[in-house]
Amino acid sequence: MISLTHSPIDPSAILAQLASNDAGAVVLFLGTTREFTKGRQTASLDYECYPQMAEAKLAELEAQAREKWPLVHVSIVHRLGRLELGETSIAIAVSSPHRQAAFEAGKWLIDTIKEDVPIWKQENWSDGTSEWVHPGLSGS
Repeated sequence: MISLTHSPIDPSAILAQLASNDAGAVVLFLGTTREFTKGRQTASLDYECYPQMAEAKLAELEAQAREKWPLVHVSIVHRLGRLELGETSIAIAVSSPHRQAAFEAGKWLIDTIKEDVPIWKQENWSDGTSEWVHPGLSGS
């Protein structure tokens, strides 16, 4: 499942969608809004994208992950809009017959999404300034 949403991400709902008797492992990664980035205090984050382009790229990455590892289910949910501290910006969940494939696929997906998917993040700092972080340049 690929989803871009302005609503809060519900990890329990994502995990419920991955339930399968074929899966011996489920790995869930949640990216959350932290308070400090490179020594600067974060007030909030804003995420924007061109939905059709971002969804197409996410679907392409899901297909690539399925080619690399024996996955049962894959779920990628990314928030858009304003996020406050502590809120989840992305959830990636994968299930597989065995844990190694699930861990490797989950790590590969988050690393590749941050590099390749055209979702832009605006860091809003506590001093009132802000800056845009483009895919492939986030370093975090």
